[in-house]
Amino acid sequence: MIASVRGQVLSRRSTEVVIEAAGVGYRLGVSSETLSEVPSIGSETVLHSHLVVRDDGMQLYGFATESERELFLMLIGVQGVGPKVALSVLSGGAPRELMSAIAAADSNRFQATPGIGKRTAERIIVELREKVAGAVADEIAVTRTSDDPRAIAREGLVGLGFEPREADSLLNDAPGETPEDLIAAALRSAR
Repeated sequence: MIASVRGQVLSRRSTEVVIEAAGVGYRLGVSSETLSEVPSIGSETVLHSHLVVRDDGMQLYGFATESERELFLMLIGVQGVGPKVALSVLSGGAPRELMSAIAAADSNRFQATPGIGKRTAERIIVELREKVAGAVADEIAVTRTSDDPRAIAREGLVGLGFEPREADSLLNDAPGETPEDLIAAALRSAR
């Protein structure tokens, strides 16, 4: 797998960039969020990447951040969401905003994306809500100042866009021993 590409930007288009690395030009499909981070033609850049291999060819996708790549991987794991639709979703906002929309079950946010109807938007939320909770808990755990699972879970819920009081309320009756379990239980009760 190609995990990243570093090199000179040869071209920038609305849905792709070409980066020359060691004499080879790599065409990477990108979201508008990533495209806004890619420097001008002739400049050096690094993109995290993911290679999709199918019967009809191979396509390389590039991401400005690892969190955007991780959300892309989660999205393409949802039935009915391919790489191009996942890039369209990622073009709709920063990964943290999109994870907050998943946590808040904001299906309208995803229905606004071309290629996503009501069923697919709901499927994204149902299939990714707990995964997003785990990803946020992992991110918070790296920077945490406390070892208390409830405090970590509270930070995670606030990071997903919940108000502190709302996070406290959701965690009051949430069962679980780990921050991931507590966040998942809180998100289930928020429905």
